[in-house]
Amino acid sequence: MITVVGTGTGAPLPPDAESALAEAGLVVGARRHLAAARLPEGAEQIVLGPLAPALDVIEQYVNKVDKPGPVVVLASGDPGFFGIVRALAERFGAERLDVRPGVSSVATAFARVGLPWDDAVVVSAHGRELRTAVNVCRSRPKVAVLTGPGSGPAELGAALAYHSRERVLVVASALGDPEHERVERVTPAQAAVRDWGTAVSVVLCLDESRALAPVRTVAGPSAGPAQWALDEREFAHRDSMISKFEVRALALARIGPRLGELIWDIGAGSGSVAVECARFGAAVTAVEKTLDGCERVRANAEAHGVDVHVVHGAAPTVLSDLDDPDAVFIGGGGRELPAIVTACARRARRAVVVAMAALDRVPAARDALTGAGFDCEGVLLQSSRLAPLPGGVDRLSATNPVFLLWGVRPPARTEGVPQ
Repeated sequence: MITVVGTGTGAPLPPDAESALAEAGLVVGARRHLAAARLPEGAEQIVLGPLAPALDVIEQYVNKVDKPGPVVVLASGDPGFFGIVRALAERFGAERLDVRPGVSSVATAFARVGLPWDDAVVVSAHGRELRTAVNVCRSRPKVAVLTGPGSGPAELGAALAYHSRERVLVVASALGDPEHERVERVTPAQAAVRDWGTAVSVVLCLDESRALAPVRTVAGPSAGPAQWALDEREFAHRDSMISKFEVRALALARIGPRLGELIWDIGAGSGSVAVECARFGAAVTAVEKTLDGCERVRANAEAHGVDVHVVHGAAPTVLSDLDDPDAVFIGGGGRELPAIVTACARRARRAVVVAMAALDRVPAARDALTGAGFDCEGVLLQSSRLAPLPGGVDRLSATNPVFLLWGVRPPARTEGVPQ
């Protein structure tokens, strides 16, 4: 058996973990964990750095016939929570692990600020690109980010300073260390200009106005909206300038918004598509050229309890200042539509969806998508809704037909796409 002991957030090791450590022949852990533990005399020690070499040493040791004692791995907090248990289970099998969890850094950080965290989203940026964590922080009111070199509070703050100025970052460093522990509240802009060193344990990103959610029965992020493709009456709009729910239903299916992604809504109008994408958990930027339209998008987002970053300006000009999207919905554009589709297709990582009322704009939009290497399909959507007549009978009321094109980037053609 390989015993994995969680430590490092201030709580002493339980007696059974102390006894396992006392019999160990090989002890593996970070330098600070090895220094703090009472190791048996003569036990071999491996300082954790790159994981693969440490796993190789453990494998060689467990295969020895004459090994002097079992293996003990010391890890931070709860080693089964974004920790070393995954790598050990994949290499040696879960049945060979005896895990003694400690308190995770996430639980400790939320305890320090006095907040429940059953409704928090936890995302790891350790050894991973930061954009997923940034998008989750933009879309959710309570997020814990596990950081790493190049993905720390400064980088996270710099990414959020423009889009999410209302967020507060709680930077928790050296949790459990009675001399060096620090828990600091800063704005994203303040975090961006600090050197935080190497002792950061976790960063909490909070919208403090929504930090206390209603009582939950299921932990983690919400399971998604109970209903989508909402009726137009669910949104404030001007002169019926809104994507009809039939169009929105197919557009959302082709956009595929999800937690950790960034979606653009170009020519947002009422922001109905932007709001629906945000309700699925995506971070959303809505581009709208009219000031009253921008206010309408903000009002609709607030009414539905989601965050939408609104940019006032005309596409494609304003797009150069935006972060690269995973998917794009284009609901406006006029004569600039081919240029807008081309600009979006060059930067979208996954998909572009275009809604048009005019038939003569379809070929140019399709050519722009295929010219950017997308596989393109489309459909003409025509629907007739039941409408009541006197006498308790109904008639069919036709809605305006809409052309919907969508381009999907094939996995084999991702060369040059922003990663």
